[in-house]
Amino acid sequence: MKYINLETYPRRSHYEFFKSYAYPYVGLTANVDVTNLVAFAKARGGSTFLACLWAASQAANSIPEFRQRIADGGIVEYDHCEVGHTVPMDDGTFCNCNTDCRRSLPEFLVYGAQQEEEAKQHHGFVQPGTDENALIFASCVPWVAFTQVIQPTPIPADSNPRIVFGKYIHEGDKIKMPLSIQCNHALVDGRHLGQFYEAFETLSRNCGL
Repeated sequence: MKYINLETYPRRSHYEFFKSYAYPYVGLTANVDVTNLVAFAKARGGSTFLACLWAASQAANSIPEFRQRIADGGIVEYDHCEVGHTVPMDDGTFCNCNTDCRRSLPEFLVYGAQQEEEAKQHHGFVQPGTDENALIFASCVPWVAFTQVIQPTPIPADSNPRIVFGKYIHEGDKIKMPLSIQCNHALVDGRHLGQFYEAFETLSRNCGL
């Protein structure tokens, strides 16, 4: 982790402007092509959700602004951010599971499934010992091909990116998925959101190859 020097930070005026907003978030929802990701996971008996989560984790971590957080009166940048995602429970509720995407997709499918099973044992929101500020949050609404998502946020506002997947949309031989991303505008601009979607679709198309 490193501290950003605000004296040379090119977005300082943007940071100062948006950080005081009660709701400083900016976000987009777009349909992304996950055809290859879904096929890759199914061919290996793995979770298609975890395949999409791997691509989203890799894409988010490839963009420095997605690893930056407002903290200690300034901005810190983490070397890597794990993703805390929701896992459905048998009682109709959900728990939270942390995963680290720094492994190949085949390895992640096995590792992610193991992490989810372990997470179900504590049935909590944040795993013990976790630096919540260093997380990227992710969830899934597989019942709806949504066009917009409203996310719960704390007071005061935090700066963790939030990602939500929706129901698959079949278009001929293609599979599309609604993907919503929300970030703190004090740190992230529309250009960075665009970079995230581009990185996600490249990873999805190539499955990390």
